[in-house]
Amino acid sequence: MTAINATEGGEVHAQENGGMVVTVEDTEDRLASEQIMDMHNIPGVLSVTLTYHHFEPSGADATASQPL
Repeated sequence: MTAINATEGGEVHAQENGGMVVTVEDTEDRLASEQIMDMHNIPGVLSVTLTYHHFEPSGADATASQPL
């Protein structure tokens, strides 16, 4: 849990019976998908499964995609 919370973009929200609920967000330096792959290398982690993925455009992309 400490390793995930120490990762920029990663946050543990719940922990029960050996499982965790974690959110991972893109940062300026790393994609969430890269961070998820790195979590497989944390000692004690047996499996990481992406359950839900949400994407919204941000900044100029968000403004450009809005209807007039």
